[in-house]
Amino acid sequence: MSMTPEQFVEAIGTGNIIHNSGDLFGDHLRAVQRVLKEWGEDEELQLAGLFHSIYGTEGFQDFQLSFDRRGDIKKLIGQRAEFCAFCNCVMDRTALDATLSDGPGKHSIHARPDVAGGAHIPLTDSQFSDLITVHLADWLEQVQREAAKVNERHGWMKPGDAWGYRRQAYRSMAEMLGGKALECYESVFAHETEQTKHISQDFTPKLAAPVVPKIYVQ
Repeated sequence: MSMTPEQFVEAIGTGNIIHNSGDLFGDHLRAVQRVLKEWGEDEELQLAGLFHSIYGTEGFQDFQLSFDRRGDIKKLIGQRAEFCAFCNCVMDRTALDATLSDGPGKHSIHARPDVAGGAHIPLTDSQFSDLITVHLADWLEQVQREAAKVNERHGWMKPGDAWGYRRQAYRSMAEMLGGKALECYESVFAHETEQTKHISQDFTPKLAAPVVPKIYVQ
């Protein structure tokens, strides 16, 4: 019998990897899927949330499913969901932040040189909306846990520093999406104290070597 997407995520070992936020990687993936369900997003986008960092991202590289498996993932969750997850994984996040101010029909990102040679990736308006929805849900699901601790690999040297990570970009995404996404953003960031609201980190630091070896699942 074929696996469900949820069973696949478990079978490839995500329950054995610690995510940046301190939770197990698999638990974080399922939590992002739940956030999108709570926002009323359709099943395809919920599945994009479940797979949002399956190939590794600029901010999390301790687990990387081989790109050779993209065809399998498309069959499992659909082309729309897989493309969204793929973009979230390979993109240079500064490119996403830069295109937030572009008008309809003009959105694009580029991949990081280390994973896809810096390839230019044009996005339709619906693909852009999908990407910022999943990307925002990912951060809102974990930022409180990140902000409660130190993460030297990301340059967050004291508790609270994580609140400032790409602060304006995430705020812009929430305002663009509105509705449940904006409500969630405001609810999460209501937990930030005045002492950290001046912090702003507009870049994603180059990650140091992982504490444990990366896992590339074929």
